[in-house]
Amino acid sequence: MEIKNIIEKLLTKEFPIGIGGCRNHDFRYDCCEYDITVFDEKNQNDSILESDGFFFHIHHASLKETRPDILILYDNMMILFDEQWELQTLLSTIKEKKTQLFNAYVKNCLVESQVCITKAISGLGTDPYAGCWLNSSSYFIADAICGISLQQPAPTHMLKQLRELKKNKINEFISILTELIGIERATPSLLSRMFKSTIGFSDMIEKNQHSMLISKKYNYMINHSLLSDCYFYLGYINRNNFFKIKDLHKKPEFIHVLKTAFDLETDPSNIESQANKLHETIDTIIKLVQKSN
Repeated sequence: MEIKNIIEKLLTKEFPIGIGGCRNHDFRYDCCEYDITVFDEKNQNDSILESDGFFFHIHHASLKETRPDILILYDNMMILFDEQWELQTLLSTIKEKKTQLFNAYVKNCLVESQVCITKAISGLGTDPYAGCWLNSSSYFIADAICGISLQQPAPTHMLKQLRELKKNKINEFISILTELIGIERATPSLLSRMFKSTIGFSDMIEKNQHSMLISKKYNYMINHSLLSDCYFYLGYINRNNFFKIKDLHKKPEFIHVLKTAFDLETDPSNIESQANKLHETIDTIIKLVQKSN
């Protein structure tokens, strides 16, 4: 059965529907899901569906969306259903404002990264999540560097994307970034522990069977010896889910699973040292971006 027929079986044609994500790019893997967005104006959590061996990540969205981090994901989206041409109008607007949207996205990522560093340093010795804030800061910088090159964030492929970027003063920080993230620690045994904790954390936070998709991608990357990419991917997924926790100070129990899932640094002096390096990195990137604009 063709993918389009599967999608039509899963979704009713009541609202505009588009497909985005890595399936619209040449760098996709066999394990990658179909990223489907239904513009039904519903404030509803994502869902993961499986049909005929294929995974579908279903998002619910608004045609009135204004957030840059969401709009850039619609760039190059393929329209599956758009009876009133409403989605086509939105995509045309995004194409016209692509550079401005990515600039705003980069700025937001760098601000988020700075906030994470502040929380990491202020929580030294007292906040069990200080290491989580540190890791999150690194991934926001990775998002920013991809965004500067007008590339959508794609967790499964982002490490490969970063490595293949053209050499320039900003991209020189990629090696520092990957060092701070810790991808050199990626071994099959460590990744196995991280993976088990990651899917456990996903089930606790997302509750939408995303862990099935994580499992498929983990197995693919392990079987293809993409150990560093797998480490980066698991950390990125944990960053996303970490930011979904509300009233974090009331949820000390999550730190136990995150210590392994995030492969956390727990030594206060190391956290402080790495946070300072990240702070310097952000400051330099901001200056370089401002100079190029």
